[in-house]
Order: sequence, then structure tokens, then C-alpha cells
Amino acid sequence: MNKPNPNFAATHEKLRAIMEKYDGKGNLKLSEDKAGNIVLIGPPTKMSQGKEVWFGGVRTGKAYASYHLMAVYAFPDLLNDISPELKKRMQGKSCFNFRAVDEALFKELAQLTKKGYERFKKEKLIG
Repeated sequence: MNKPNPNFAATHEKLRAIMEKYDGKGNLKLSEDKAGNIVLIGPPTKMSQGKEVWFGGVRTGKAYASYHLMAVYAFPDLLNDISPELKKRMQGKSCFNFRAVDEALFKELAQLTKKGYERFKKEKLIG
């Protein structure tokens, strides 16, 4: 496992705070690894075909802190209204990468996370 870059600690903590707001909601539970990276997972549901529901996570690597939000992978229409600036931070279908704290983009990401949470609940992917 790569060691997290300590230069991204503040960025990691801000992203983590967004994700942590959903710990304990809709049966979501937070788990953490030794490096302080987190994942938020829900129990299996009928809609998830008996598999755990991976809601998202925050991971810091050597080059950036990453925010993973599976709702935008499952429901890409959630991305229709994001700003071009946030879109530039995307890598793949559900990952946003940051090298520094960006309060405006983090606020937008928090709103997107809320929409994702509400959509997961509506679609009965989480309780």
C-alpha cells in the first residue's frame, strides 16, 4: 500500500468531513484503514441483489486526496448540473481528485453527496 502524502492531510480531513456526515444514516457504516482512509458501506438490500452497498470513500495517495461517490456512477444524471471546475476534478466515473482545499468545490461536492444519498434512499439501495 502506498503511504499517504502528508501534504494532503488538510484536504483529506475536509473531504472526510463531508463523507462522515452520512455515517449511521440509512444503515451506512464508516470503516477506516491504518492510513486513515475511509469507506462508507451499507448492508445488503433487495435492490443491491444481496451485496453490500458501497456509498463512497476518501483516500489519500502520493499525488492527491480522492473522494469517491458511487451515486454518480450508479446515477450519472446527478452530474448534469455540476460546475465545469468540479467536472475537471473527476477521474473515471465516480472519483474526484484534489491536491488542496477548495472550499467552493467542497461545498458543491457536499451538495452532490447529499443528492446522491437521497437518490440511494429513493432507489432503496440504502435503508
